[in-house]
Amino acid sequence: MKKPRALVVDDEPDIRELLSITLERMNLEVTAADTIAAATRELRANPFDLCLTDMRLPDGDGLSLVEWIQTHKPQTPVAVITAHGNVETAVRALKLGAFDFISKPVDVAALRKLIIATLKLGENIESTMQLPQVKLLGGSRAMEQLREMIERVARSQAPVHIYGESGTGKELVAHLIHEAGPRREGPFVPVNCGAIPTELMESELFGHRKGSFTGAVADKQGLIQSAEGGTLFLDEIADLPLHMQVKLLRVIQEKTIRPVGESRELPIDVRILSATHKNLAAQVAEGKFREDLFYRVNVIEIRVPSLRERLEDIDELVDSIVARLGRQIGNRSLRVTEAASKALREYHFPGNVRELENVLERAATLCVNGVIDAGDLQLRPKVAATEVPIPNSVAPGERLGDALEDIERDAIVRALEQTRYNKTKAAQLLGMTFRSLRYRIKKLGIE
Repeated sequence: MKKPRALVVDDEPDIRELLSITLERMNLEVTAADTIAAATRELRANPFDLCLTDMRLPDGDGLSLVEWIQTHKPQTPVAVITAHGNVETAVRALKLGAFDFISKPVDVAALRKLIIATLKLGENIESTMQLPQVKLLGGSRAMEQLREMIERVARSQAPVHIYGESGTGKELVAHLIHEAGPRREGPFVPVNCGAIPTELMESELFGHRKGSFTGAVADKQGLIQSAEGGTLFLDEIADLPLHMQVKLLRVIQEKTIRPVGESRELPIDVRILSATHKNLAAQVAEGKFREDLFYRVNVIEIRVPSLRERLEDIDELVDSIVARLGRQIGNRSLRVTEAASKALREYHFPGNVRELENVLERAATLCVNGVIDAGDLQLRPKVAATEVPIPNSVAPGERLGDALEDIERDAIVRALEQTRYNKTKAAQLLGMTFRSLRYRIKKLGIE
């Protein structure tokens, strides 16, 4: 079997020798270069399965070599060697298309993991770019662009931040990135940062050692370590407390963790994906999210479109959901009338795909003879945020307070949608103070 070929680019003879020996022991054929010019000559003349380059070279910046490879040899994964603690350079390299980075002094064990992951990517390049995307439904242009973005970012190890409204399918996107990349055989570990109590968060994420605190009767592996060799998905990352943001920043920068009660740091090999329905940049401006962490997790950004932006996908989504519901309730003839389909196509879906699923699940329970009609959907009326109508009457048996709360809730949701969940702008749109809006959101249970 033909050996994989690696190109090592570094102007320090000792480093070149260390890297070459390590790679040769992994059964790779190694070619060394000491300048960008020499490296590009080799890349033009020969195919390589990976390139490992230093950042400081006699005739230029290693970033220029990363850019050259992305333009002329895009199928060649390239990893960069950065100075210890110089994460800004590593982030720039990842943004330019580098597969991963490793810091000096080079840790041989970490280097081996990086090389294995890179070679796995090369071996599976055809299947990586052609994975079936059957779970991501919709033929709209917005969904085609989303699939294309997933395929591109799947090849990298760079942190990806996924943003979009609640219910759009951010976790599904994260799972597809994992399945389309070289870590697909490793675990995919989703963590809802807003669901873990603050006092337990460090132990849950980092693990703990026996006796490190009252109740720690045995060693416990944290969620980050459980994602070793795979992907850690941090959902609702904006809900992380500031003290945990500092610890997560170190995990990304140093690729190490320290369990509670452990005296030393342990190396980890995980790819970090994150998501939130909040505007992270606005959270940074308000001092609720660290700016340095924002730039680390937001190396690559993916936006998941709302259902309102792809209403042409409604019919396909409805067919899929109804077929699944029919199998679950044992009624494979379950169907939706044209009147119900029209009502769904015209609805504004503040809760996106999750709301569509809930609406159809409720309708499947309420409908007669397995036929879902428009009346079974019980869709909420659309209310303009700036023109809140006051009802002339209240339905028999309905309390006035409940009716007004429904109108107020719809108005606030609409305002938040129009301002992309910027509460300051939403409050201005509604003609109230930010504090009043925050109180009403909490009282009405909108979040």
